Amino acid sequence: MKLLVHGADGRLGSLIVGLAERETDVKVTKGGRKADLETLLPACDVAIDVSRPAGTIALVKAAAVTATPLVIGTTGFSAVEQCLLDEQAARLPVLLAPNFSLGVNLLFWLVQKAAGLLGPDYRVEIVEMHHELKRDAPSGTARRLGEAVAAARGQNYEQVVRHGRAGPDGARTADEVGMHSLRGGDIAGEHTVFLIGQGERLELTHRAANRELFARGALRAARWLQGKPPGRYGMGDVLGLPPAA
Repeated sequence: MKLLVHGADGRLGSLIVGLAERETDVKVTKGGRKADLETLLPACDVAIDVSRPAGTIALVKAAAVTATPLVIGTTGFSAVEQCLLDEQAARLPVLLAPNFSLGVNLLFWLVQKAAGLLGPDYRVEIVEMHHELKRDAPSGTARRLGEAVAAARGQNYEQVVRHGRAGPDGARTADEVGMHSLRGGDIAGEHTVFLIGQGERLELTHRAANRELFARGALRAARWLQGKPPGRYGMGDVLGLPPAA
């Protein structure tokens, strides 16, 4: 597999490069902020992007010309940028993953299933924790968990999410999805979804002990995406998960 890692100098990018270089069947090329994508992409079978939104958009536009499959782990896109990603998925295989952990992607499925089965009488609160240098809040993973809850209940995530609580009018409404972000130290990532009913609560948690697990998931996604037709994919497709709804 001829692999381009875009954002290779970052925390996750360097881990993906290191792991790929230990694989005997992978030839890895590193791409940074000033990479000549028009030259690099034609020589690659698939690209993994773990850069920043502006870098991702530049990569997507270049990949649309070469039809290079893209595995995208970058988060924090604007609505306009997200629409562009969706449009390009009609031209090439695009796998979007706010989190490459196999366990987290199973958690997405479990949360959507649980929220649908338990119904609206169970209130949902999401708490995510990351290291103090993480830029976006809430994390892309936490947002995806909130979207899974909203999808299970036929809601619009943007209309029901509530980021923290403060002030005298802090009472919780029945349909909101509470979202809370904690930052500190070197936490690789922790996400807990609370489904709280009368007299009981269900807690679904994933804890990442280190960041290499994300690199392993990214490589697995890249291998899987090779040869796929144009379209938008996710890690659930890599795992072969059935629809949660």
